[in-house]
Amino acid sequence: MNYREKYEMWLKSPLIDLKTKQELLALEGNEKEIEDRFYKDLEFGTGGLRGVIGAGSNRMNQYTVAKATQGLANYICKKGEKAKEKGVVIAYDSRRKSPDFALVAALVLCANGIRTYLYSELQPTPILSFSVRDLGATAGIVITASHNPPEYNGYKVYWSDGGQVPPHLDNEIISEVNQVKNFEDIKNMTEGQALDQGLLRYIGEEVVDRYVERVKSLCINKDLVQKEGMELKVIYTPIHGSGNKPVRRVLKELGFEKVSVVPEQEMPDPDFSTVSYPNPEEKEVFDLAIKLAKEKGADLIIGTDPDCDRVGVVVKNRQGEYITLTGNQTGALLVHYCLSALKSMDKLPENGCIVKTIVTSEMGRKIADSFGIATINTLTGFKFIGEKIKEFEETGSHTFILGYEESYGYLAGSFVRDKDAVIASMLICEMAAYYQSRGMTLYEGLLSLWKEYGYYKESLKSVQMYGKEGMEKIRVLMDNLRNSRLKEIGGFPVARIEDYLRSTAYDMESGNNEKIALPVSNVLKYIFKEGSWFCIRPSGTEPKVKLYFSAVGSSQQEADEKNNALMDAVSAMLF
Repeated sequence: MNYREKYEMWLKSPLIDLKTKQELLALEGNEKEIEDRFYKDLEFGTGGLRGVIGAGSNRMNQYTVAKATQGLANYICKKGEKAKEKGVVIAYDSRRKSPDFALVAALVLCANGIRTYLYSELQPTPILSFSVRDLGATAGIVITASHNPPEYNGYKVYWSDGGQVPPHLDNEIISEVNQVKNFEDIKNMTEGQALDQGLLRYIGEEVVDRYVERVKSLCINKDLVQKEGMELKVIYTPIHGSGNKPVRRVLKELGFEKVSVVPEQEMPDPDFSTVSYPNPEEKEVFDLAIKLAKEKGADLIIGTDPDCDRVGVVVKNRQGEYITLTGNQTGALLVHYCLSALKSMDKLPENGCIVKTIVTSEMGRKIADSFGIATINTLTGFKFIGEKIKEFEETGSHTFILGYEESYGYLAGSFVRDKDAVIASMLICEMAAYYQSRGMTLYEGLLSLWKEYGYYKESLKSVQMYGKEGMEKIRVLMDNLRNSRLKEIGGFPVARIEDYLRSTAYDMESGNNEKIALPVSNVLKYIFKEGSWFCIRPSGTEPKVKLYFSAVGSSQQEADEKNNALMDAVSAMLF
């Protein structure tokens, strides 16, 4: 069926509502838009769904959500009555139609005889992860597009361990979703029917209360927090998202008395009206927070993204200016603080382990090495860090201490299996209190780590390639690069090429291939002789390619210059 036939099918189907049909009819005369909306079905990939909200098979709407949920329901039903009885937990953030999509998913599940637990107000993604484990559910769904622009929404699936669906299950679920061909295949019932039959239950505050207590238990040095926390001046922004209540509650209950929220960004707002892009990786989202920080003389600024799984940090430098930290810098600070604090309290486990992704700075590894603590790399995506926690519990090989990724995601503890900005915000404030007790800012703490472990500079470049043509361009680019086996890039001699699609690492000097013991992924990483590296991978959720760069120098200036030179050389070669 071509895109025109699918378009006509939606218009003629008695199962498509009038408002959706009117939206589609208004597209007549715009053939390119019709094609983009119908040339494919919105793909249910390894992370679930993510796309622009609107009518059409290649958009996020009640029908694509229902289709995905029917596929998930079919998979759960095949697992038996016990899996159906354990049920599914659903949460959602502040995005457009998030509550509607959450209810659509809940009612499809209930119509398939699957018990469903639904939050009655927006909640962070990490609380969904916790809730799946806490309630002993079979699976979880969160309606969010994380930090994407306002026109996006998404649908992520979690499994019984609280982590995103792992590779050995996601293909089976994807297969079930793809087998749902017709709207007639999707079961449904009303909210009243679901409640009357005891299939739908709304979740009360008791689950969130248990989560908050577990988060507070991760505070390493409560005496320090109680002593210094009341004086630490913190500005917090939830960037119109779901972090407002849990982040402020945890900080207040631990003793951080001087936490001020950015009033213009406090309330949920699906338009994210004060920012162009609700991403704590972007400096501009902190403009209002920095203005408030200057008024109050704040020591620290933290900001969480709409579903509160990522956190950005802004700190003062020696001149009193507010400087945004990168995810790698915050990660290195957290590694050093957590390990040093645990060691000082004689709580550092001998088999402790830091887990990070392959595109995250190696500075954290160098810090961990100095404490005799192992560091393990995973593929990009926090679900792989969650899998490692499960593996450690099953084998006893390591004790998980901290997991993090360059894209502002951090996790301590094992009761959540995804990045958690509530936990991270608490630890960042504790860490700032520690440096305050030493008469230092967090920025001065970073300078001291650079001096001890070397100067690291990382950067990220994303190249958007829109629509059907863009996806093909990305495929050709990766194929050409993969088959080139480059010996040098911009004067940087290549020492090692890691190809995660072919699961091999090629040593340029010896000519030997090594096996990469990680899941297959369309990623290439080039490691240069002097220690710098760059990595390229297509985004798993958007039509764009991401390039990661890292350089190490004997000074901040040298690291910056090497990083810029590497970025320029790679960009000139590829684009």
